[in-house]
Amino acid sequence: MQRSTPRLTRILACAAVPVMLVLAGCSSDSGSDAGKGSGSSSASQDQQGGQKPATVAPAKYTKLPNPCKSVSTKTIEKLVPATKSKAGTSGKSSDITSRGSCSWNGLDDNGVKGSQYRWFDVSFLRYDSETSLGVSGQKRAENNYAKEISKAQATEGGKNVKTSPAKGVGEAGTAIRYELKKTGEDFSYATIVTRTDNVVITLTYNGTGYAGAKSPDSADLMESAVAAAKEAVASVGVANS
Repeated sequence: MQRSTPRLTRILACAAVPVMLVLAGCSSDSGSDAGKGSGSSSASQDQQGGQKPATVAPAKYTKLPNPCKSVSTKTIEKLVPATKSKAGTSGKSSDITSRGSCSWNGLDDNGVKGSQYRWFDVSFLRYDSETSLGVSGQKRAENNYAKEISKAQATEGGKNVKTSPAKGVGEAGTAIRYELKKTGEDFSYATIVTRTDNVVITLTYNGTGYAGAKSPDSADLMESAVAAAKEAVASVGVANS
């Protein structure tokens, strides 16, 4: 009996080894699977939650100038002789921080030598950044700048439409000229569409001659329109300084 005891002890010890290994293996696998399961769950939650919107810089300009003061009185007198109101006529706007416009018109009557009619207007559109969409105010302005150009090019009844860059006007500028028949007369049009960061400015200058007077030269109209557009662009910076 004494001889068999050590042998029996060794047999029982060896028999116990596989059981411990199995248990250890099961415990190890269980921990590994739990870790994977937790990581998978987190990834799933991230996917379900979706990506966070990209950080968008706030719009550079938060204000618009008074449209009727965006161009100097001296310039208005040059563009629209005999203007009805040097102060201009302000357009209606439900939000003057996002949109605004002003116009001037006048008939310079020279009796038997005929008369010259001029119309000038300027409009401003400001775009805020859309954080929820991840779109900056500048990008929105770029998109709408292109739309305003297309709108001017597609003016109903417009003939001989010509488009060219408006150099030195804002960060981007386009000049569109065309002819349009109204009230039985041929009008010459000069339109400038320009963008300065998150603000789009559209300026239109047109005119015609009455009672035998010649219509204005389109090149002269465009030169004046470009000069006025530069003033309008500068006014945006002043309003936000």
